[in-house]
Amino acid sequence: MMLWHLRPNNIATGAMKPDHDELTRRLIEFRDARDWRQFHSLKNLILSVSMEAAEILELVQWKDDEAVERAAADDPAFRAALAEECADVFLYLLLVCERAGIDLTEAALAKIDLNARKYPVDKAKGNARKYTDL
Repeated sequence: MMLWHLRPNNIATGAMKPDHDELTRRLIEFRDARDWRQFHSLKNLILSVSMEAAEILELVQWKDDEAVERAAADDPAFRAALAEECADVFLYLLLVCERAGIDLTEAALAKIDLNARKYPVDKAKGNARKYTDL
């Protein structure tokens, strides 16, 4: 019997989702059962993140912003394809972080804090300039 480390993700319903550590554990279990670690060098995993991200780009290639927004709102097939490609990127990113010894949640929180310092609201609100140009 497997016990998952779960955290509440919806206070109203009490629904539970696995955390990043649990997802990584399940992913490694999946990978190792297939003997794929031999193909998962850090370099190959990093390349795979980029390649899967390119598949997200392919979903929106040649579409204008409005068409993409409309597809995301109204087209279940588009949303399903987008969700699958986002999951691919996320799963490879978890493997990169596992291989490199990075805690993704801690890294993300640190990056949000760094961006808050680089892009203070009073200077960055409403514009897309890089922090060096604020």
